Amino acid sequence: MKIVLLGSGNVATHLAKALKSKGEDLVQVYSQNLDNAVSLAQLIGARAIDDLTDVEQHAALYIISVKDDAIGTVAASLKNVSGLVVHTSGTTDINVLASQVKKAGVFYPLQTFSKSKDVSFDNIPLCIEANESDQLTVLNGLATKLSNQVYELDGEKRKVLHLAAVFACNFPNHLYALANKILNQNGLDFEIIRPLIAETADKVMGNLPENVQTGPAVRGDESTLNKHLSMLNDMPELHNIYQILSNSIKLMQK
Repeated sequence: MKIVLLGSGNVATHLAKALKSKGEDLVQVYSQNLDNAVSLAQLIGARAIDDLTDVEQHAALYIISVKDDAIGTVAASLKNVSGLVVHTSGTTDINVLASQVKKAGVFYPLQTFSKSKDVSFDNIPLCIEANESDQLTVLNGLATKLSNQVYELDGEKRKVLHLAAVFACNFPNHLYALANKILNQNGLDFEIIRPLIAETADKVMGNLPENVQTGPAVRGDESTLNKHLSMLNDMPELHNIYQILSNSIKLMQK
């Protein structure tokens, strides 16, 4: 399948490499920053462009993988293309594309990506949507080449999934950063809690998280909770976060 990739960030990079590994023909990579487009294009044997007027008009698939607020602008430049146009956003409605192009869809990989870390697509959930059944069939065929987990989700379900993903991924990672801040301020290294993080994550792979919750809040250990809160008196933001999360854990037990 002849594919044009519009974007050169984390999602675009991993998706491009995965598609290339399955024999797909990625012909162009677009980015506002030509250096970024060139870097990715060289990895997959495509042509780099930084001008949307230079986009190939007769590809089978156009994948828009840019910031959500730029999707509509990019889509507007694709009004005359003959192929299917999809975006990779978890929260953007398909109508942002459908209002601009003839064939619209969504190809959303539910994973956290960093250019510096390779990720296998085999078990990454791929969430697809299209405004026509034949286009959904095309996306399903492509998705099943990449992953063992393919889900047909409408926009509302995809938004719910993305919200849950923020709670499951982005927020915990921020809490790791706050834990690192506490450790560093007290002469301790983040390395010491990596095994704890790994074990916590491993538990929820086979259990519901509410069934394996540990810590002072779930035990109702008010003495320890109060000690921790007093330790955070000079860090009001962390004090507030600790209080809110502890109260939330308590409520989950009722």
